[in-house]
Amino acid sequence: MYTGHSSMKTVAVLVGSLRTGSLNRKFAESFAKLAAGKLEFKFIEIGDLPLYDEDLWENPPAPVLRLKKDIEGADGVLFVTPEYNRNYSPAIDNAIHWGTRPWGQNSWTGRPVAIAGTSPGAIGAAVGQSQLKQVLVVIGMAVMGQPEVYFSYKEELFDEAGNVVNEQTAAFLQNFVDSVAARIDRVG
Repeated sequence: MYTGHSSMKTVAVLVGSLRTGSLNRKFAESFAKLAAGKLEFKFIEIGDLPLYDEDLWENPPAPVLRLKKDIEGADGVLFVTPEYNRNYSPAIDNAIHWGTRPWGQNSWTGRPVAIAGTSPGAIGAAVGQSQLKQVLVVIGMAVMGQPEVYFSYKEELFDEAGNVVNEQTAAFLQNFVDSVAARIDRVG
């Protein structure tokens, strides 16, 4: 059980699936429930970001400025991504590009970050997460390497409210959440 500092740390959560009913959104919300009392999860809107275009910095769109402010105001970051074509989601890719610009104003630098993802398939977004991990290192984030969560999503492991009802699954995911909290305390 995590017993770190008493002040509640905030985690900016970016979910790579934008669709209503997204498994990764539900998965991220179950992490938020497990983190209650330890970490405050702030879900960051990325669906309204325009496609990255350098010309837009002349008059930066409000969603871009909001993204950068939300990232800079958080103690840590959690990416929860599906896997598309053996890669992480394009929505996350776009958010990463906006956050690294303009030159010299990288909002991601030095931030502790963790990655999780789920899919109905057996490998649970493992390849997409691996690709994302490489990019996050390049942009200067303090990536949590372990534990990894490549989760094969099964509805019966959760109740209607998104609580984890399977004891083994709850322990596994709680360990991940506790590791995120410890990482933020150590790095942040």
